Amino acid sequence: MMSLRCGLLLACAALLRAQSPPPPATPGFLMAALSITPEPWDKQANFEKFARFTRQAAAQGAQVIVAPEGYLEGYVGNQGRTPGLEQDRYAARAAEDLNGPLLTQVRALAKELRVYLMIGFAEKRDGKVFNTAVMFSPAGEITSHYSKSHTMNDEPFNTKGDTFPVVKTEFGQWGTLICFDRQVPEAARILAIKGADMIFVPAWGGYGEMNDQLMRVRAYENGVNLAFVHPKRALLIDAGGNILAQNKGEADQIVLGRFTVSPKRKHSMLKYRRPALYQELSRP
Repeated sequence: MMSLRCGLLLACAALLRAQSPPPPATPGFLMAALSITPEPWDKQANFEKFARFTRQAAAQGAQVIVAPEGYLEGYVGNQGRTPGLEQDRYAARAAEDLNGPLLTQVRALAKELRVYLMIGFAEKRDGKVFNTAVMFSPAGEITSHYSKSHTMNDEPFNTKGDTFPVVKTEFGQWGTLICFDRQVPEAARILAIKGADMIFVPAWGGYGEMNDQLMRVRAYENGVNLAFVHPKRALLIDAGGNILAQNKGEADQIVLGRFTVSPKRKHSMLKYRRPALYQELSRP
């Protein structure tokens, strides 16, 4: 009798599972990578160009739009790009706080066009300067705010960030890395472990075949979608490491691609990890 009851209970449970609707899928979104080159130091001209390309991307249906690293000021904080860079000049002319005049215009543009809009800029904060990427929501609110955590010690006046935020949106969970952060596998892995299914990588230096492969591997090994946005190269990559869209040539252009979150691919490699074996990674 007991065996019969157990069998009936199991059968009923299986029937209920079969009749239960699947969990709602995360909606896909159309993304635009703005592969555009700014002028050094000319924030106003760079914003105007950014606004023009953003409007074009929105008119093509883009719901998420991302510009390269340090776009607003032209990434002048790198000593290789700006030999003889002076700290006072950099802080005074290049840096702007989140409520500065041009960031306020970026915020207003996101709200006007009803898009998620990310821009890289030198951020003035607490008396320091950070290499930051901020994304505003379609309501004009800050969705994500990330400061670059890894450099090759070539940004002498930028303070390095030390957090890896993951934010929830109606299109999934998003994380951000900036340029050299992508070279350190632990950074992308932290975002994936924290639930990110999309990683944005605004960048400036280092692009080409090796970087293309690196970005595909970062997506594949973490089971995340990834967007690499560089002035001369754009790659939109799915969680299987496949290139969905890329730039054609190195001229200024908009690269469009549609991202979806695949339950099959999302974080597919993470379940095989053995974190107890990785203690050595945290040792000096």
